[in-house]
Amino acid sequence: MIRLLVLDVDGVLTDGTFLLPPSGDEWKAFHARDGLGLRMLIEAGVAVALLSGRRSETVERRARELGLSAVVQGKREKREGLYELATRFGAPLPETAYMGDDLVDLPAMRAVGWPAAPADAHPDVRAAARFVSEAPGGRGAVREFCEHLLKEAGRWDEVRARFGP
Repeated sequence: MIRLLVLDVDGVLTDGTFLLPPSGDEWKAFHARDGLGLRMLIEAGVAVALLSGRRSETVERRARELGLSAVVQGKREKREGLYELATRFGAPLPETAYMGDDLVDLPAMRAVGWPAAPADAHPDVRAAARFVSEAPGGRGAVREFCEHLLKEAGRWDEVRARFGP
């Protein structure tokens, strides 16, 4: 079982669209099923962190709502941010997963044991992934990956039972 899941935000937890209102923070849309998938991983003892090159209060709020372990924003060098998170959580890179969607995510994806990508990720990113979801980013891709990781670890039935019959 992995010990740490690190997710890019735009294009993975969202569809990559962000709206810039005249004042205040940007707006993003998150998929509810992705949130439940992350809660399932957390229930299984996996630390979950977000790593974004952008900064957004909306991302901080969503992470708090889900009870995520950490949020690192404004980090354009994703591999560097990944190393910081892995060190913080004592997670060896072979036991770490990373889901990204674009070229800036490749260095981090190549460093972990479980690289993943949404269905609509850049072709080079999909080629570097060990898991590619059927759903696009922001539309259930993260949920698919969470369930896949739980099933690979033989924990799916146990964790699923905690969330309903």
